Amino acid sequence: MKPGGGGGSAALLLLLLGCCCCSSPGRRVCQGMSNQLNLLGTRENHYDSMVRMFSNCSVVLENLEVTYSLEHHDLGFLQTIQEVGGYVLIAMNEAATVPLVNLRLIRGQSLYEGRYSLLVMSNYNRNVSSATLNYTSGLRQLQLSSLTEILKGGVKVTHNPLLCNVDSVQWRDLVDGDSSPSMLLKLDAVAQDFTKLQCAEQCSRRCRGPKPIDCCNEHCAAGCTGPRATDCLACRDFSDDGTCKDTCPPLKLYDPKTHQVVNNPNAKFTFGATCVKACPHNYVVTDGSCVRTCGTGMYEVEEQGVQRCRTCDGVCPKACNGVGVGSLINTIAVNASNVESFRNCTKINGNIILIETDPHYKIPPMDPEKLEYFRTVKEITGFLLIQSWPKNLTSLSVFENLEIIRGRTTHASGLLRTRDFWEVSAGKVVLKDNLQLCFTRRDKWTHLFRSRDQDVSVRNNSPPDLCEQQNRTCDQQCTEVGCWGPGPSMCVSCRHFDRRGRCVQLCNLLQGEPREVEVNSSCVRCHSECLLRSRTPTCFGPGPDQCSQCAHFKDGPHCVPRCPHGVQGGGDTLIWKYADGTGQCQPCHQNCTSCWVYILFNTCRAATHSSLAVAVVGGLLVAVIMSLVVFVLLRRRRILRKRTLRRLLQERELVEPLTPSGQAPNQALLRILKETEFKKVRVLGSGAFGTVFKGLWIPEGENVKIPVAIKVLREATSPKANKEILDEAYVMASVDHPHVCRLLGICLTSSVQLVTQLMPYGCLLDYVRLHRDHVGAQWLLNWCVQIAKGMNYLEERHLVHRDLAARNVLLKNPNHVKITDFGLAKLLTANEKEYHADGGKVPIKWMALESILQWTYTHQSDVWSYGVTVWELMTFGSKPYDGIPASEIALVLERGERLPQPPVCTIDVYMIMVKCWMIDPSSRPRFRELMVEFSRMASDPSRYLVVQVNLAAALVERPQNTLGTMFYVVGNVDDVLPQRSEKVLQVLPRFLQNVPVIQYVKSGTFCLQHSEGVVDGTHSRMFFYETFSQCSVITKEQRSQKKILEMFSERYQGVR
Repeated sequence: MKPGGGGGSAALLLLLLGCCCCSSPGRRVCQGMSNQLNLLGTRENHYDSMVRMFSNCSVVLENLEVTYSLEHHDLGFLQTIQEVGGYVLIAMNEAATVPLVNLRLIRGQSLYEGRYSLLVMSNYNRNVSSATLNYTSGLRQLQLSSLTEILKGGVKVTHNPLLCNVDSVQWRDLVDGDSSPSMLLKLDAVAQDFTKLQCAEQCSRRCRGPKPIDCCNEHCAAGCTGPRATDCLACRDFSDDGTCKDTCPPLKLYDPKTHQVVNNPNAKFTFGATCVKACPHNYVVTDGSCVRTCGTGMYEVEEQGVQRCRTCDGVCPKACNGVGVGSLINTIAVNASNVESFRNCTKINGNIILIETDPHYKIPPMDPEKLEYFRTVKEITGFLLIQSWPKNLTSLSVFENLEIIRGRTTHASGLLRTRDFWEVSAGKVVLKDNLQLCFTRRDKWTHLFRSRDQDVSVRNNSPPDLCEQQNRTCDQQCTEVGCWGPGPSMCVSCRHFDRRGRCVQLCNLLQGEPREVEVNSSCVRCHSECLLRSRTPTCFGPGPDQCSQCAHFKDGPHCVPRCPHGVQGGGDTLIWKYADGTGQCQPCHQNCTSCWVYILFNTCRAATHSSLAVAVVGGLLVAVIMSLVVFVLLRRRRILRKRTLRRLLQERELVEPLTPSGQAPNQALLRILKETEFKKVRVLGSGAFGTVFKGLWIPEGENVKIPVAIKVLREATSPKANKEILDEAYVMASVDHPHVCRLLGICLTSSVQLVTQLMPYGCLLDYVRLHRDHVGAQWLLNWCVQIAKGMNYLEERHLVHRDLAARNVLLKNPNHVKITDFGLAKLLTANEKEYHADGGKVPIKWMALESILQWTYTHQSDVWSYGVTVWELMTFGSKPYDGIPASEIALVLERGERLPQPPVCTIDVYMIMVKCWMIDPSSRPRFRELMVEFSRMASDPSRYLVVQVNLAAALVERPQNTLGTMFYVVGNVDDVLPQRSEKVLQVLPRFLQNVPVIQYVKSGTFCLQHSEGVVDGTHSRMFFYETFSQCSVITKEQRSQKKILEMFSERYQGVR
């Protein structure tokens, strides 16, 4: 763009230059430029703009453009720049050195010509009169000694005849591998330290040395000084108080305690590549980010001094894209080809740059009449640059309604004769070289600024004495601050009073129309219902309740044109009033539904008492109904309480505590059991905390035997150990989740005994080993989902499992698993750190690395164990790290080794396991995320697992005979058996008589099958199976009632 433009007798160039948008300790942030190769003004003016923009700047949000510098210009102000968000353009310079010695990172968020993030071109000056190529000056040294990374885009260096040794720079070390830079390169070799090509193979990006331990954190860019995210020289994504992250802390968090989304006290906003506590005052806040303009369907609103985006209620005020935004992003100015897009706009998102013509870009002249389109503009979010102006227009009156220039992209702005101008949010104002411009006092600009860094420079405009001779001075009603133009309506502030934008000496208090009242040095019109008075003030405020006398009627303190007549009041009542002789509105009589002049006639138009009678009858009816409802509810509650107590006494698997009838049902009850109340049958297994027995619980005074699991813990003699056992028993008894096995009672003998639920199918590890030929992908993924749900519940209850493994997951039935032994690892004392011990003291191969080395247990260490448990399921019960001694597991994990990918797993499932085994606990997924991931996979199991199932064996899945009885029940027995035990033997034989070949049982969805073989030549085994869809049952033979009774009585010995 050529300066001046030749449009008018004097060019108005009022520059609003924003140096810094925000700052943090040691890092000043500036906006940057997007002028490309346009020269704004003279070369000296252009150099001054660069100095004001980039002085003391560390981070450039947009583009760094160093252009049109002369040989004597000092570019030392560029030495402080460390990061550039867009591209770096170095072009058309005659200076010998561009000292970008501290520039480390070019992000390339915007690219020059859509391809280049670093462009060095045409930096020379030659003697055009010479017949030979006589280069007198130009760029000789491009000092990029600290530049180590370009995140996006390529490099182009061309037409720099004095720049040498381009091939000595390893440009592939700088640019991203996916970009295709154009290398027309010649560069003087300045000392540079490129590290990426010398890193170890384990390093994904940058490093600080050749060893694997020298790799930089994945969030680092441009190198690092250590392995942590706080050791980065620059951040790849965002910087949060010196820590590199992929995202800034969100505004909202989910509180698992209250199950609500709450405000995050540590929330920060995204501003460029930095996380800030508050956005700069001239930016808009939306969705946790600082943006220049609101999106489609939204508008700006100021709330407590902060600009925010809100959704429009209906049609939004017309906001148009300015230069550099949206469809005009590659446009350099408003011209004849795009001026129509600004018709009827009230807000410009972007910049307004006005020129008349530019032959270089083949821009035709613009019709001056179309400048009237800008008369409706009230706000510009960027800047306003008027480089040339039509000769026949002597003022900027087309911008008379302009109120705010936000300066979010600050470079240049020009305006004058804008009487409604409220604010310049950011940047400096320069008003110069306008030989016909008067009204240029400095004082009127200072009250528009929002920051102390803003300033105004006024020079080389029309001389004050010439303006006075031409009578181009401020009106006498204006104050010393000045004015925007001639006349009392162009004052910055009024000397006496302001009457709707026009300065006056007196208000119309006693004469003149309309009558007015003085409010804060302004003349405010009286309300239209105030009676016009001559010698006394008509009103003492603008409201209808501030009149000296009403023109029509008065309802309470307010002047009204008529009294309320059938106006809706509180509830469903209507308000009727009449005017008395003084014009005061009086209420009608309470028995009147309406009235005209009650004081004269003392009668109602329509009076009735029927509503009162209806109200009395209706109230009595409602009272009777409510009494009946309360009686029925209380009786129903009493009956339900009796039925619940009876069902709990007969239930095979107690899932709720036997609480007193007056106690809340959601309160846990810890039973202290006597050793004589239960009997151990046989040993089920032993582990790090003791031995597990199968047994029967015989409650004292009850004639029932309940199968349970009895866990006899190792003898704990110290008071601290006893306290920890009671604390754990308290927590275990309070859990209540479908996939967590809860504690039923505790026996406080010398060896503490815990009584828990007994699962008929045993542990999940033995089940997958025994039935690996007919365990399908659906079951495996369902188990993963249920285990994740149970662990997520424990995490919400602040319980760390510490011993999660497939052996500690029990099966209620093949479709339902439960986690057991949670929290018991807390019973380990601090000195028990052996790798080997009888019964397996510590599950080393399931533990996270920090748990092995530092003995710290968190929910994220449980995530590690969850990954190993999933690996056990996918390998059908294989031993993790088989053949590796437990004492070497920590060394193996530190070397980066992990469990191999199971053959049945796709890469999707295996990657979830790998994420669970990350060294950094915070990098591992949470259980709620694992729950969501496996739920998604369970909806399409064949896509994520490749399992060959024996369909013949999987047709009927038989449970493991854990109780040694002749038949099995899976699920709730009460769905098949009646509640009263004395009627069981009467109902069951009739239920089993005449079983057809294909039977669907209506009482629940249970399937009944007789096996073909005969056990001991006497009778067959019978199985109950629970399913959630229709099930076909093939009956091979029918047995007599006697054999069925024998089988039933053998299973339930205590039932008569």
